[in-house]
Amino acid sequence: MSKLSSTVKALINASHARPGYTPSSAGVQTALTKFAKDAAEKKVGLPAWVTLSTAVSATLNCPEAMTQIFHLANSTATPNEQRTHVQNAELIREIGLKCISFNGIPRSINTLGAFRNSLPADVASSLSTTPTRELTPSNLEIRKRDGLALWDSVYVGFERKLLDKLAQSHPDLPVHILNGHYSNLLSNPRGVDAPAKVGRVLTSLVAIACLRAQTGVGPQVVSHIFGLRKAYENGDAHAEGEEPVEGGTWLATEDGNIWILESIDKLVDVISSGEGTTFAPGLRAKL
Repeated sequence: MSKLSSTVKALINASHARPGYTPSSAGVQTALTKFAKDAAEKKVGLPAWVTLSTAVSATLNCPEAMTQIFHLANSTATPNEQRTHVQNAELIREIGLKCISFNGIPRSINTLGAFRNSLPADVASSLSTTPTRELTPSNLEIRKRDGLALWDSVYVGFERKLLDKLAQSHPDLPVHILNGHYSNLLSNPRGVDAPAKVGRVLTSLVAIACLRAQTGVGPQVVSHIFGLRKAYENGDAHAEGEEPVEGGTWLATEDGNIWILESIDKLVDVISSGEGTTFAPGLRAKL
């Protein structure tokens, strides 16, 4: 196999191309602590604020912030929540996995790998090593139905019209979205005891946080804000198998929506040191 020349390597790693992780700036810990405190004052529980902040950190390619969220979750959990350090790590891993549907695979590969490497040895060694999303001939059709059901829940009122519109762009676009994402990633795993569940409501929070943080996709932010509201309006937030989300009902209101979006913006500003998203247009001008 041929080797990369020094010129190619230099271009790949040029500073204007932002080739590495986003470092956690000095103010991130303070911002995360303030966010968690604000969430508690509004009676928004740990799973919700961890979901929002983790999805922002993953979108900005900042695994150091994800680790800070892990330690903050461990130190701020109330007696009523009774969460272990392993459970918090599993929750963050599951959120990072679901970010694939909104950010793409590379950022989840990088941030999840760095996050695991940052964990205390006893926590890392206790994480699940059993996959929960294997497709088999016996579960394929039901997983496809799960994906369509989740799609219908998020886009109810426009669900079929939107699929038809997507198919006009490319006939396989709705096929991939439903079968590659909604069916086997965004919907809840079946037939296994998943170490962490990011259910209907938290999945909407993942979507909103990722899309808002990356910018340039306003229509999708709108769709998932409505998707969060519909989870409660249509009862899907309380469906069988769904875990209650403390503060979820409020998050789905007008005031809750505003708090979500403004909180995401604040975290983006601090984590990025005011430089914003590293999504396109992410190339810095060459100096």
